[in-house]
Amino acid sequence: MTAADEKRLPLVIVKLNGGLGNQFFQYALGRAISIRNNVTLKLDISGFETYKLRQYSLRHFNIVENVASADDIARFRQTGTKRLVNFVSGLGVLPDSFRFTTIVESGFSFCPQVLQARGNLYLDGYWQSEKYFKEIEDVIRREFTVKYRADPVNEQVGQRIRNTDSVCLHIRRGDYASNPEINKIYGLCSLDYYHTAVRELTGGLATPHFFVFSDDLRWAQENLKINSPVTFVGHNGGSKDYEDLRLMSLCKHYVIANSSFSWWGAWLGSHPAKMVFAPGVWFQTQQHNTRDLIPDSWRVI
Repeated sequence: MTAADEKRLPLVIVKLNGGLGNQFFQYALGRAISIRNNVTLKLDISGFETYKLRQYSLRHFNIVENVASADDIARFRQTGTKRLVNFVSGLGVLPDSFRFTTIVESGFSFCPQVLQARGNLYLDGYWQSEKYFKEIEDVIRREFTVKYRADPVNEQVGQRIRNTDSVCLHIRRGDYASNPEINKIYGLCSLDYYHTAVRELTGGLATPHFFVFSDDLRWAQENLKINSPVTFVGHNGGSKDYEDLRLMSLCKHYVIANSSFSWWGAWLGSHPAKMVFAPGVWFQTQQHNTRDLIPDSWRVI
């Protein structure tokens, strides 16, 4: 196939940004649309060249990895060939005749019309709802597995998780706590939230063992009050967040933070009697409608 032939094939490009959890959501929507339309999915990772706070992290997983070239991305920026569409509730399905369409997420809630889009597409948003990829859940679970075997330390912790009535408890602080502007948007899950979830779990489980994951383990050790066995998991660090996510997914039950990272840890967990507790307030601001963020089977506190 020549380069000219390839340019004539339909293509879906998804823009990746943010941390691993955000990249998972973005990829999952792109993958769902690519399967629906039987077209190639490519990943625009160019933003990480200038955004140094995060890095492209999907390379560690068994995804269909096609990185968009500069030429691919330029196709969506040519004057006269790009249609900018902000999807809102109630908008009709896009006709197939649009040559190039950039879909920019305009709200936080699920927009089903996005899944009906056809033709050459560029997806720009966060897309934080399982409703975007629920129909290919088995594909996503398979592809969001780590490519390589765990090292001895992670394998040992993983075995402890498998062999206990394990509860993953995630505390997200970092810039949520240190950056006043970010704190205004997200805020922090309260200790009362965590202690309420712990009480619920200890009341329903015979021998719970809590595995605590956090970007501020010292704070967690000083403030969490849990009268059950606790393991603080801090050996991987930020550069191996994929290993922490793998360990999270092995747990049987979950107490997540207002974090896409622990959202995915819980979602990927496969224990048939899984209990997941999630915070009722995901953002400090009221501008985002989070009704489609938390799966129906999870319990909101």
